[in-house]
Amino acid sequence: MSKPVKNLIVESYKNRFEGVTGGVLVDVRGIKSNDTNALRSGLAKKQIKVTIVKNSLAKKAFEGGDLASLNDMIDGPSAVVYPVSEEASVVSVARELIDVAKKLKELEFRGALMEGVVFGPNEIEALSKYPTKDEAQAQVVQILLSPAQNLIGAATGPGKKIASIIKAVQEKLENGEEIKKAS
Repeated sequence: MSKPVKNLIVESYKNRFEGVTGGVLVDVRGIKSNDTNALRSGLAKKQIKVTIVKNSLAKKAFEGGDLASLNDMIDGPSAVVYPVSEEASVVSVARELIDVAKKLKELEFRGALMEGVVFGPNEIEALSKYPTKDEAQAQVVQILLSPAQNLIGAATGPGKKIASIIKAVQEKLENGEEIKKAS
């Protein structure tokens, strides 16, 4: 391959991965083309993209960028699987790939990168169990609201009891019943 063609490919990688801060690196050797096509289309529906990269050229493109930490993991035919929208995250990519790997035994993990943190091939399953950004935000909101809910419950609890006693007294009086003093 000539140097100008290599430079074009490097620029293409830089443009394609611009703004991508993380992804999962997989080995694509031994996967049949029909399985690869099914993988790509299934992931595309979930806002996840698969890009097969040429090792040396990808390393040049990633140098100095957000994906530079993946360079140590690139070896042999590799594909970068990464989210392409706000709805998807590296965690959701890992979850999807874990499910796919159960069906495609040939799929091997090389590693992952999420927000500057590198995960080894054996840590992808652990990464898939992390909460996504939306799930984490929901957990934080729930934690923040919990004390307020408890405080409101404690503050309104006695008032509710008094109100129910007053209502019972009112109903007895309206029915002409006598209210006796408790001993």
